Amino acid sequence: MTSIMLVCAVLASLAVGVLVAYGVCIAMFSAFHMHARQVAGNAARRVAATAQAAKS
Repeated sequence: MTSIMLVCAVLASLAVGVLVAYGVCIAMFSAFHMHARQVAGNAARRVAATAQAAKS
């Protein structure tokens, strides 16, 4: 009986660790995606400003 409880505890701990790691990965990918959109927006604004300055 004790070994069954130990195996269940180990598996539960492993499952919790995997779920926490998954949550951290999802959060970081979300942050990187937000950063990439900001960088792309800034680059587009710089290109538009350069084109506008070249027209003047």
